[in-house]
Amino acid sequence: MAAVLTDAAKYPGRTRRIGFSAQQFKPQRAWEAECRALSTCLLRFTVSLALTLCATAAQAIQVTDDRGISVSFAQPPQRIVSLLPSLTETVCALGQCGHLVGVDEHSNYPESVRILSQLGGGLDPNIEAIVALKPDLVLMATSSRAGDRLQSLGIKVVALEPKSHADVKRVLDKIARLLAVPDSGHIWRTIDAALIASAGALPVNIGNTRVYFEVNRAPYAAGESSFIGETLTRLGVKNIVPASLGAFPKLNPEFVVRANPDVIMIGDRNYTGMNGRPGWSRIHAIKEGRICVLTADQNDVVVRPGPRMAEGARIMAQCLLGKLDMNSSFTHE
Repeated sequence: MAAVLTDAAKYPGRTRRIGFSAQQFKPQRAWEAECRALSTCLLRFTVSLALTLCATAAQAIQVTDDRGISVSFAQPPQRIVSLLPSLTETVCALGQCGHLVGVDEHSNYPESVRILSQLGGGLDPNIEAIVALKPDLVLMATSSRAGDRLQSLGIKVVALEPKSHADVKRVLDKIARLLAVPDSGHIWRTIDAALIASAGALPVNIGNTRVYFEVNRAPYAAGESSFIGETLTRLGVKNIVPASLGAFPKLNPEFVVRANPDVIMIGDRNYTGMNGRPGWSRIHAIKEGRICVLTADQNDVVVRPGPRMAEGARIMAQCLLGKLDMNSSFTHE
């Protein structure tokens, strides 16, 4: 390669030809190579940064709770308060018990939650105590009166209240999404398999058996449309409380007398004095002693719409097996 340069200082008005070999251009070529390498690195960094930002955006979590309110989180909540026992049990069943910092006074399972801060009843919890825990998520029932107050204080609230089998599955999936748990399906599959197994353990002639399940001595009952009622239906028995009355209706005691159930299921805290209710001594279940009085622990399992529903189904099936003569079936007009 040759180049023509004017050296005005030494040779004014004259030009001379100066020759450069390829060897002398190696530093220039090395610099160009470094520039190309730097450009490649910058491009890779830019792409990597863009992918990181996209991944961060993808990790943002948004759910709509049972009030129809949409709640967003930049990342999975790390400090959780639960004000409903079934929601507490769901968080723990998903392997996230360690993120709970406080619970309502009725949350007592699993054993590890008993050492957490007790925040009063789920309907009217201790607001100041909740705020002091600095939660980034409060789980509560839609019926709780604390939601608006907590939200006004800048605390994110998700209200969920399962009442049917479909609700339980939906709430499991929603809390799993909130906590970034990849597979919650195995919990529902366990419940469903237990329902099938419990029903299979009962004889086919149980179909005419009429059951009354009392959840509160008012009396409030579990209707056909409730998760308890749906479990009874899957076990193959008849619920005396039709779906038209609602999931957990308050009944006129005379309604139960007229329905005349063959089996009564009731918690031990509600059982006291039941036999003395006007007209109830005529009820078939009471005359024949077909009353399943559930212990406090059993009652907690059966009346909570959450991950222990599999155990609840087994408890109800065992009640039926223990109280009925399976060699005969009931006939009702």
